[in-house]
Amino acid sequence: MYGQYKRLPGEHVGVLTGKGLEWGGYLIRPAATGFGAVYFLEGMLAAKKDKLAGKRCIISGFGNVAWGTALKLAELGAKLVAISGPDGYIIDEEGITTPEKIAYMDELNATRNNVVEPFAKKFKSAKFVKGKKVWEVPCEIAMTCAIQNELNGDDAKKLIDNKVKYVVEVSNMGCTADAVAALQKKKVSFAPGKAANAGGVATSGLEMSQNAMHLSWTREEVDEKLHGIMNSIQTNCVKYGTEKNGYINYVKGANIAGFIKVADAMIAQGIAY
Repeated sequence: MYGQYKRLPGEHVGVLTGKGLEWGGYLIRPAATGFGAVYFLEGMLAAKKDKLAGKRCIISGFGNVAWGTALKLAELGAKLVAISGPDGYIIDEEGITTPEKIAYMDELNATRNNVVEPFAKKFKSAKFVKGKKVWEVPCEIAMTCAIQNELNGDDAKKLIDNKVKYVVEVSNMGCTADAVAALQKKKVSFAPGKAANAGGVATSGLEMSQNAMHLSWTREEVDEKLHGIMNSIQTNCVKYGTEKNGYINYVKGANIAGFIKVADAMIAQGIAY
């Protein structure tokens, strides 16, 4: 249903619409950061011989990044049960997984009212919790998709107490330093934004490559290329971040992989070290 890309839910109100596509843009671009983060997450689970299908997930936000994340989670069979806004959060035990619900996230974003409460008014299966952060909802997977420093040390403790298994920064530096330290101390698999949210920039790079080569790739082709890029990033993080006890420190892995890539490029250009 989702994987065919006949039309993305909410595509008509996405950021990239209209004539710009005739000049080499992608309809997939508004969802690319979320798509890429979920592909990275999928790799994290595979590294632990785990699967995304059926996993209980929560995310923050309901904008383009959250929308793309929700769309790809649904496509890969995960169960998204909560989204949030500045006014509180929505919990829907039936799952925020249908095209109608995911499209409504995008419609809410397009209103620029910056509230998530109307979701519960439109869908009777959903409940609105006012003034609270989504991180108190029990889950296996938590993904920051809104703003910087949105998940702090206290939030991390709640997630840990509720047995979270994976935390992914999709927003830029969505977790505070004390949150990251708490998650790593308890050996929760944590993906930093410097690796997990590369999908948006990667897709922009694909747009540039397409235009430079005077080609026109389909959405399926772009999505496949994005998947490959995110798999490569995740694989390198595992390569350089796996510790002796078996824990994969994705922060360390991302830092080392990035450094080595730059260093190798400098050496290739004849710069001695």
